[in-house]
Amino acid sequence: MNFQQLRIIRETVRRNFNLTEVANALHTSQSGVSKHIKDLEDELGVELFVRKGKRLLGLTEPGQELVGIVERILLDTHNIKKLGEQFSNKDRGQLTVATTHTQARYALPKIVTAFKKEFPKVNLVLHEASPSEIVAMLRDGRADIGIATEALQDAPELAAFPWYTWHHGVIVPAGHPLAKQKKLTLDAIAEWPIVTYQTGFTGRGRIDEAFLKAEILPDIVMTALDADVIKAYVELELGIGIIASMAFTPDRDPQLKLLDATSLFSANTSRIAVRRGTYLRTYSYRFIELCSAKLTEKVVRQEASAAPSDDIA
Repeated sequence: MNFQQLRIIRETVRRNFNLTEVANALHTSQSGVSKHIKDLEDELGVELFVRKGKRLLGLTEPGQELVGIVERILLDTHNIKKLGEQFSNKDRGQLTVATTHTQARYALPKIVTAFKKEFPKVNLVLHEASPSEIVAMLRDGRADIGIATEALQDAPELAAFPWYTWHHGVIVPAGHPLAKQKKLTLDAIAEWPIVTYQTGFTGRGRIDEAFLKAEILPDIVMTALDADVIKAYVELELGIGIIASMAFTPDRDPQLKLLDATSLFSANTSRIAVRRGTYLRTYSYRFIELCSAKLTEKVVRQEASAAPSDDIA
């Protein structure tokens, strides 16, 4: 039994049992992958995969048991490497933070600036991705920290911590009729074409939920991944916009006006997450603490080592 065999088992499950993709991911040949799997099965004396001819269709019962063990072994192996790096190069290394455009653009600049001043020799990588991609990156070990509003709290492998709460706002071109109304309503918003976030991004679910509850069908004419695009098209008068309020800055958006919609859409909570059982470098904990003073290394360590059912709501 060797680590390459274990990596192949894990990657085979991740690649939906497509051995060609497994070989490409691990920079080896498909025949080599098949041989490693067969050698491990022979050594263990059990079949790990359900087969149809030469194709793998899924995991057998012992295969399902093995995958969990493999994940733990490879995670601990990765942790050992990080442990060595921590004590040999305390102030050097790389920190990968997977986050959405909104967080990277509007929530993190001050934190990143403070972190770089404190750890100038650490290579900080901000990887912009969708919430589901962020979860996958944390699971796979491609990211140390994940920050998003959606998905993180639903993954049992992750320890997710509430960071801050925010609301949506409505943006309109300067002089727009909606800006003259004393009280904004969902009915009034629905009278205009709407530009907002794509499904699954930046609290879009809260927007849909509000209209559905009010039994109103909004005319969403365009969706985008980030607020900057939404604002650009509102300026072109394609429609009115619904964005995260923090994404509006009067000095930078002089052609637009932000209308308070706090009472119309439910609050959203952005979260910080790490994978349970992962060894984090000291500077990783410090980055999280810079986001929230309440999330000390002790708090994060304790929650990240707890069972999934103990996750913070």
